[in-house]
Amino acid sequence: MNTAGHSEATERRGLELTPFRGLRYDPDRVGSLAAVTSPPYDVVVRPDGLHHLQDSDPHNIVRLILPQAATPTARNEQASDTLRRWQDEGVLATDPEPGLYIYEQRHSDGMLQRGIIGTLRVSDPSEGVVLPHEDVMPHVVADRAALMRATSANLEPLLLTYRGNGATAATTEVVERLAEEPPLLSTTTEDGYSHRLWSMTDPADMTRVQSELARHQALIADGHHRWATYRRLRAEHPSPSPWDYGLVLLVDTARYPLRVRAIHRLLHSLPVADALTAAEGHFRIRRLDTALPDALEALADAACAGNAFLLAGDGAFHLLDRPDPALLARTIPADRPAAWRTLDATVLHATLLDHVWHIPEDSPAHIAYIHDTAATVEKAERDGGTAVLMHPVREEVVRELARQGVTMPRKSTSFGPKPASGLVLRALEP
Repeated sequence: MNTAGHSEATERRGLELTPFRGLRYDPDRVGSLAAVTSPPYDVVVRPDGLHHLQDSDPHNIVRLILPQAATPTARNEQASDTLRRWQDEGVLATDPEPGLYIYEQRHSDGMLQRGIIGTLRVSDPSEGVVLPHEDVMPHVVADRAALMRATSANLEPLLLTYRGNGATAATTEVVERLAEEPPLLSTTTEDGYSHRLWSMTDPADMTRVQSELARHQALIADGHHRWATYRRLRAEHPSPSPWDYGLVLLVDTARYPLRVRAIHRLLHSLPVADALTAAEGHFRIRRLDTALPDALEALADAACAGNAFLLAGDGAFHLLDRPDPALLARTIPADRPAAWRTLDATVLHATLLDHVWHIPEDSPAHIAYIHDTAATVEKAERDGGTAVLMHPVREEVVRELARQGVTMPRKSTSFGPKPASGLVLRALEP
């Protein structure tokens, strides 16, 4: 994935992945491994999904990644106390020797993803080693940083992708050879994905993997806020320190392509009728009295021709497309590449949210970002708000913009499958 134009220093210093002693659940101390896992913290649909996960097992990982208390300080103290207690009780135990971890996700629909979990040297975007493609929300970074400080732990790996040599890569050979051996753990979660984990502790295998990764750069597929948090915490601690590294899952998408899905918006205080009235004259609006799958198909068709959005929340679906070119010219910054200016997320945030609906995009009181399509529609209908359903952007567009150093509007993409939280953690202190 190296590209021309980077400095020799960047070429020389690529991805630096190091082994660590994973902190893992003892299967004999919990109901089941599936019952203690969770999607990443920002995918959990609160409060419904949070309560469901909390009820699935008293040791579910959401009690660490999304602690519940009256104040932020109390929440973080609770997570810290819970983590220490689970370690003292043996619910979570540290592996005896450091290693890298091979992680596999498999689904009956044919999806197979394998990658390597390790601790990666934290770098700044200017180094061109780990490329972000989305902006972050400062309050979320502050929230994650406070939680990591309190727990002194990386509680869930973020997802990075790189473009290796696919089936011919040395890393692929190591991964696929070890995946033939009995795993450390194997479980199937309620979403239908099976998860398996192996430990790579042989020094020769680790050296081969590290040498190959050192020639590559990576794209942040999921976890921009956690990577920004790693960078903040690294800056707070004099180097060298454990905070120089952060927990990641690295996937070679030349061998195991990811799926790219959209992240939808829920506008809490904007009824659908008001949203449509404000958009009249700026977009073509068509009412679709159909089921969700058919409405999404209509959205996909419209997105082939230009910017398109699907509004829901009043029992029907409303397709917005063909935005007024003059409005776009007035509202979208002209100093960015054409690929950025024509993104649906750019038009949504710069034109619809800012100028048509006047909704602050960084206010949780006004807008929520939800991955699950049906859940977004249901919440809008229940709460009287507006669901804005998006069509996913292609991975090639994301990667090319990242290479140019151009960040997309926040929450523009959802790469998956995402690593389950709770299978392996990293404690920064013994």
